Amino acid sequence: MKAEEMPYEIMNINSKEIIIPKAYQRRLYPPRVARIVANFDEHIANEPKISFRDGNYYAFDGQHSIASRKMMNNGEDLPIRCKVYRGLTESDEALLFAQQTGESAPLTASAEMRALIFAGDKNATAFLHATEAAGFHLGFEQGCGSKRIICINTAFSEFKRVGAELYKEALDVLQAAWGGAPESLRAETLVGVIAFVELYHREYDPKRLVNKLRNVDPITVYRSGRTDINLPGTKKYLNQVYRIYNGASRKCTLPMKF
Repeated sequence: MKAEEMPYEIMNINSKEIIIPKAYQRRLYPPRVARIVANFDEHIANEPKISFRDGNYYAFDGQHSIASRKMMNNGEDLPIRCKVYRGLTESDEALLFAQQTGESAPLTASAEMRALIFAGDKNATAFLHATEAAGFHLGFEQGCGSKRIICINTAFSEFKRVGAELYKEALDVLQAAWGGAPESLRAETLVGVIAFVELYHREYDPKRLVNKLRNVDPITVYRSGRTDINLPGTKKYLNQVYRIYNGASRKCTLPMKF
């Protein structure tokens, strides 16, 4: 259920009493606070959503709104009109944070995923476990890095589309071929390998695929795919993996099925 559909009480709460949960909340972004202050209108301002739990007030939506009001009050705490919800667990708060809409700033993929995992969302938790079982981790922090998947939305969509078994099988191939090199974890390369594993499941030789991929720079799948004008969308990246796998061999050639 979304927060807007749940009963709440309008209350004025002093900002010094409001706690920002660090476990699932994103970091405060000062430029956003400055933009809110520059365009602030109390008549249309978003009321922070607060969970009253264990005798404390936890803001699960609206920390930038709270910070902007304090900034306009010379950095001093002040009473703020809030929507207060009761009976929520910390996991409930995290899930509502992940589902927030309306005037709230859109969540990044990493912020939403982290909140869903904290909330115990079944699909998100299974996605995390499958990713880590293959030796990778989700890039909640900024920037690329070894074995860090930063195309979280793409990876999660593929996980839900093909299932945990095929998703992990594809990641095992990526790990064995390129050892988690950042260029091997581009969204296009990830999609290409997953599509190949799905399409040729139980037909391809995993050892051959790993060896063939290992002999090329991982950026090749991305660059060659971008220039492929004969196939639409993700098929152009699948085609690169398919061509690398077949190579010049006739004996091990797989049929074109896409």
